Amino acid sequence: MSYDPYSPPPSAKPSYPPPPTPPHHPSPRQDSSPSYPTYPWRPATPEPDPGPAGPRAPRRPPLGHHSDLRILRSAYRWQRRTATLTALGYFTLFLFLSAFAPGFMTGSITDGIPTGLLLALLQLPVTWLAIALYEHTARRHVDPLADRIRKEAELDARREAAL
Repeated sequence: MSYDPYSPPPSAKPSYPPPPTPPHHPSPRQDSSPSYPTYPWRPATPEPDPGPAGPRAPRRPPLGHHSDLRILRSAYRWQRRTATLTALGYFTLFLFLSAFAPGFMTGSITDGIPTGLLLALLQLPVTWLAIALYEHTARRHVDPLADRIRKEAELDARREAAL
């Protein structure tokens, strides 16, 4: 009798395939994942060093400096609030007086013109005032900030193009 190293020893039990699992039951988890020296999405070998990378750009704050944009946003927000509260505040006051002070609104300031009609006619000039206030704050606060940021962005773009 000769010895075969590839045959199982006579005392070993024969191996049978596992019984099939029903389709509505998930199969038991088997740890068949290969073992990696690193995570599977990382390369096994380190990447080569890219070497020296030409002249470095000077360290400057990034385009659109955050503090400048924050100041511009707050100035624009203040501008919107001022103009909106001017127009809507007057209109809300007019509605409040119409609903809760009918005696005041029906009273007359001059002969034949009730106070409510005069306040209603003043709504148009107040709206024009809100528009003028909006443009004034835009020219005085928002536009200079936007121009400064725009000029800095143009300079930064020219510097980047020169490199």
